[in-house]
Amino acid sequence: MSKEQNNLNPSRRAFIKNTALAGAGFYIVPRHVLGKGFIAPSDKLNIAGIGTGGKAEVNLPYAWNNGAENIVALCDVDDNMSKNARKKWPSAPYYKDFREMLDKEHKNIDAVMVTTPDHMHAVHALPCMQLGKHVYVEKPLTHDIYEARMLTQAEKKYKVVTQMGNQGSSGDDTRNVETWIQAGIIGDVHTVHVWTDRPVWPSGVSLPTGDFKVPEGMDWDLWIGTAPYRDYNPAYHPAIWRGWTDFGTGSLGDMGCHFMDVPYRALKLRYPEAVECSVTSVYTGFFQESFYKGSFPPSSKIHLQFPKRENMPPVELIWYDGGIKPKRPSELLPDEAMGETSGGMIFEGTKGKLMGGLFGRNPTLLPTGLMKTAAFPKSKFPFVEGGSEGHQTQWVNACKKGYGAYTSSPFSKSGPLAETVLMGNLAVMSYNYYETDAKGNKSFPGRKQLLWDGENMKITNFEPANQFVKRTYRDGWKLER
Repeated sequence: MSKEQNNLNPSRRAFIKNTALAGAGFYIVPRHVLGKGFIAPSDKLNIAGIGTGGKAEVNLPYAWNNGAENIVALCDVDDNMSKNARKKWPSAPYYKDFREMLDKEHKNIDAVMVTTPDHMHAVHALPCMQLGKHVYVEKPLTHDIYEARMLTQAEKKYKVVTQMGNQGSSGDDTRNVETWIQAGIIGDVHTVHVWTDRPVWPSGVSLPTGDFKVPEGMDWDLWIGTAPYRDYNPAYHPAIWRGWTDFGTGSLGDMGCHFMDVPYRALKLRYPEAVECSVTSVYTGFFQESFYKGSFPPSSKIHLQFPKRENMPPVELIWYDGGIKPKRPSELLPDEAMGETSGGMIFEGTKGKLMGGLFGRNPTLLPTGLMKTAAFPKSKFPFVEGGSEGHQTQWVNACKKGYGAYTSSPFSKSGPLAETVLMGNLAVMSYNYYETDAKGNKSFPGRKQLLWDGENMKITNFEPANQFVKRTYRDGWKLER
């Protein structure tokens, strides 16, 4: 790390203390507490973006809403990724280091949208929350289970409005499926199958090689951030970072919070009590390894077991990715589509089955002919104006109202969901763990059902798996409460 970067990297506690004191009189307290009828100097929300390319090119414009709100600061480690945002909002100060942005601009920031690689979500979001800034963070919320728990707790501690970027949670189909399942349309649900077409990036591959020059305008050290350092390689950046375990969270992280969100809500799930998996293997010449170290497997199947909740029985949620799908339901006619191209979900209950696509789209009873005769209750959950495209705007409007205002995916809900999604990755990583005996023979003790103590974030029957609950950050990075 350069001398200049090191100077910008004080301890998190000192940073938060200094900046909080400097800005104690400006927007740290939500506007709504100033009193009913108070008219602020501006009724626009002042939004900063940490990460300005990729998905941010959707998030920031929706939040900005054609000038209904203000984009007051931009931050990205890569000038090339940020060029469109800087052109769209030329008056917004631009930074490479988010710490410098918060230090200099926090007085003028009400809320922050975090759209960066998964391994940086937590260290970007938590300091903003500690400064009283509302946050919108892309899915899967965090890279690690521990980080997700920290952001969930921070929402309540710092009383800020939060939203995870799983936009389907603001869609009508999600609310309808939730209502129908809880109304008992298909009886007691005991099994849910969820699948995706991901990955669409290289997976199950060895670490890249070659000597490459860091692109002009990119701060590679800041991009690496919390992860173990390695030299720049175009195989990591931009979006293909998702397939590498140090930076992304694989197919589960990319799509799990979209697909699993529907059954998670409908079945009132919380922490799973057990997880097991099987993954695509590669032959090394001596034994089968699940995938190359550092890269997620090309495909996996994961079983998550949930205990009884309220009046609902135990349920098993089975995840499939990389082209693997569940068995086609016998109630589905040969020429009828199962889910959609990107994936799907099937609920199995004691009185029937329900099928849907991404976000629960086009929810359909099986056999499909039942859709003509079944009586469906109206959704008891609030519909979001604009459907899934209103996800960002909904968060903006809630920020103006202050802590306690409704959002579809606040961290109090999306945090535990993200933990469950990441539990699948914990099983995948444990599956690849091996031990060698005195004769050099290798065994894989992690390839069994792992028992999970959700409250204490601990695998109780295989200690090596707990290393994947909370990773060790690179020197100079901390996640302080």
